[in-house]
Amino acid sequence: MASWWRATASDVLGLVLPVSCAGCGADDVGWCARCRPALARPAWRAEGGAGRLDRLDGRPVLPVWAAAEFAGPVLRAVSAWKDHGRTDVTPVLASAVRRAARAAADQLDGGPVLVVPAPSTGAARRRRGRDPAGELAVAVVAELRLRGVAARRTPVLRRAAGADQAGLSARSRAGNLAGRVRVRRGWSPAVPDALLVDDVLTTGATLAACARALEAAGVAVVGGVVLAATPHPGGRWIGREPGVSVEP
Repeated sequence: MASWWRATASDVLGLVLPVSCAGCGADDVGWCARCRPALARPAWRAEGGAGRLDRLDGRPVLPVWAAAEFAGPVLRAVSAWKDHGRTDVTPVLASAVRRAARAAADQLDGGPVLVVPAPSTGAARRRRGRDPAGELAVAVVAELRLRGVAARRTPVLRRAAGADQAGLSARSRAGNLAGRVRVRRGWSPAVPDALLVDDVLTTGATLAACARALEAAGVAVVGGVVLAATPHPGGRWIGREPGVSVEP
């Protein structure tokens, strides 16, 4: 009976506020069965395609776990979710990023960890009225705690205004963020380890800038979790599609 009421309510709401799939535009559903597999694959280590995560000091490349490939319906859904008000797909995206968090949890030692979302500029936050990376961080914390990891969401990073990262080369992305990501003034870490969270991994410039800021404050960054990663250069490298942009 409850499922019947939910279906009826959904049908009525669809008449008042028509919806379409955030991935392909199919009518009357927020995330359709055809697009569903794009967010249902197993999580994997994605840092191999992000050259800016190489710390160039002999330490291993920062490990990053991803839940989806940033292409096709996922690319369109993330754009719609971040910049076009499609908050109805938040549960779908949160469920996907939890798979990446689950894979990360298997590599953590169970000790306390700060879950730090990558920061947007103040202008981006005001325009959206929300913090997409922070929302993903909430889902990551929930999954880590379920797996026995003492995790706490810690939105301590700040990002100064700068050019949009979308469309920039790897070198330009890194330069665009140089000195712009900093730890909140006066913050003192109570836990020595941190896990970064962002929506999309492209060159790794954003996560690298976040890691540098945290490490300068005495925090060891143990890895990152992202919703999606651009396809590896060995395959088809997709940054965005015509008419689709995803701003930081």
